[in-house]
Amino acid sequence: MRARRPGRGVRLVRLGLVLAVLTPAGAAPAAAAVAAPQQDGGSYRYWSFWERGGSGSWKYATQGPSVLRPEDGSVLGFRFALSENSQDAAKPRGSADFAAACADTGEREGRKRVALRLDFGTAADAPDGESPPESRTACASVDADANAAEALAGVAEPLRYNSDALLCAIDGYPSRGCGEQVRGEGGSRKDGRPGGAGDGGSGADGGGTGALGPVAGIAAGAAAIAVLAAAAVRQSRRRG
Repeated sequence: MRARRPGRGVRLVRLGLVLAVLTPAGAAPAAAAVAAPQQDGGSYRYWSFWERGGSGSWKYATQGPSVLRPEDGSVLGFRFALSENSQDAAKPRGSADFAAACADTGEREGRKRVALRLDFGTAADAPDGESPPESRTACASVDADANAAEALAGVAEPLRYNSDALLCAIDGYPSRGCGEQVRGEGGSRKDGRPGGAGDGGSGADGGGTGALGPVAGIAAGAAAIAVLAAAAVRQSRRRG
């Protein structure tokens, strides 16, 4: 005898249980998800590292300055700001054209030219008691196999690194601190955040999205079960 297939209501309840088990904390089924903004845990004050793409837009570098070996004609950027993470990091502001930056730096055999945009950020980004220098664009002429850190050192010494090789200061700025956490919103939100005035960014990589915490994820899973169970009851009543 052919086994009777479970009714639609039973299948819905089973589906709800599966969703509850498979849904990880912090992620909920779309039908039951309710996004709750995360509490602001503070921003970090640091130098971010960027590469200028062929379209003229900045993209966050996926390699550190000591690893990346730019080609001749490359344009690199460094921006000091308060940012929550790499997706929220403020891009370098102002123009960064290789031809203009390196117009007075001639080509030499065995060497390459790299344009660097150095954006020291805003007063809101600066540590207490310090003022950011004027942003500038420079052209480094370095050995053909030089990395980005060597190109930077050629135009913006003194540089300062911490014991973990994290870049802390360019051209001596800031004079202290290195990637420290600062409570509250960063100054880059007001000036230079991706898509902000004078930034040249599209704003597509800005932060600010909500997230589900562990409790919200569990509650959403329970809500999914409740919704599907109610549907099962209604289906059974129709059949009765």
